Amino acid sequence: MSQADLHEDARHMAHALVLGGRGLGNVWPWPSVGCVIVKDGRVIGRGVTDRRETYRHAEVVALAQAGDAAKGATVYVTLEPCSHQGTTPPCAEALIKAGVARVVASMGDPNPQVAGAGFQALSVAGISVDIGCLADQAREQLRGFLCHIEQGRPMVTLKLAATLDGRIATATGESQWITGPNARRMVHGMRMAHDAVLVGSGTARSDNPTLTVRDMGKVTQPVRVVASRRLNLPWPNRLAETVGEGPVWLMHGAGDVTTDVQTQWTNAGAELIEVPVVGEQLDPSDLLSVLGTRGLTRVFCEGGGVFAASLLKAGLVDDLVVFSAGVFLGADGTPSIGELGIDRLESASRFDLVETRAVGADVMHRWRSSQG
Repeated sequence: MSQADLHEDARHMAHALVLGGRGLGNVWPWPSVGCVIVKDGRVIGRGVTDRRETYRHAEVVALAQAGDAAKGATVYVTLEPCSHQGTTPPCAEALIKAGVARVVASMGDPNPQVAGAGFQALSVAGISVDIGCLADQAREQLRGFLCHIEQGRPMVTLKLAATLDGRIATATGESQWITGPNARRMVHGMRMAHDAVLVGSGTARSDNPTLTVRDMGKVTQPVRVVASRRLNLPWPNRLAETVGEGPVWLMHGAGDVTTDVQTQWTNAGAELIEVPVVGEQLDPSDLLSVLGTRGLTRVFCEGGGVFAASLLKAGLVDDLVVFSAGVFLGADGTPSIGELGIDRLESASRFDLVETRAVGADVMHRWRSSQG
């Protein structure tokens, strides 16, 4: 294949990746896949996974746009077309029926129900298959789905908004707002790209949050998840008042919640989910496994410090996003991370710097677990 052909493939796959990015946070438990169909150098069909409205995969959406023109076309897709009957018919079968000539895919699907069978079906049908175009970019975009398949849990992004000395509140508990409006708007964009927003009971008590995406137009709201062993949260609260805007899941310990509290939340429309307890806290590994069994692939954790520490100690933080504000609160302020029990530097979790940028008057730095 010539360099010109490779460049053309990369250009169209980049287009497919842009489409795939638009579905993040909206299509769980499916992966957010992008697809572009090209014929004679012209795009004739585009698609992204559409779980919320038509329940179609990206390839089927793009084929519907292309119509009969798909015959003899090249299909660019960010993940191997599925080969099994699920809530929708196999995409590989749809491509074969459409008579496409070539399929270019970024990567194979590790789902045991697919795992190369989609590529094999296409090849047997005489369709040319090329794998690996912009593979690194596709793996980055599909990290949540891959984590779900390979580890049985969602990918976790931990967000911290802290002062330069690592504080998230004053000695009296005042925390709104440490960072400026630009940083807060960016956080809402990050919420929108995740399946769920997760906080511990301390944050739910002190901030009385809604955990919704706001000022971003009409969007599908993420699942709002609170980890609270005893559900000892104030009542009334904004989560209960906004259940109609998006699901609220309350993770609690077995036998740790009174019947009255359970009834109160259930009547409000929230869902209560039991999680095993280790020591005095909900087991973070089990909590994420439960979220994984329910189909979540990307979780955005917004603290607080004690809950964030439990995730860090368990090695469950994949990405760390820190917004640093140019202010100091001193040692009597609330630290951004609770006790970790580390007495040797070699025992501390290490993160690799991925990105740094100014966001209004604040600085955002993104880190990735060295183990991931």
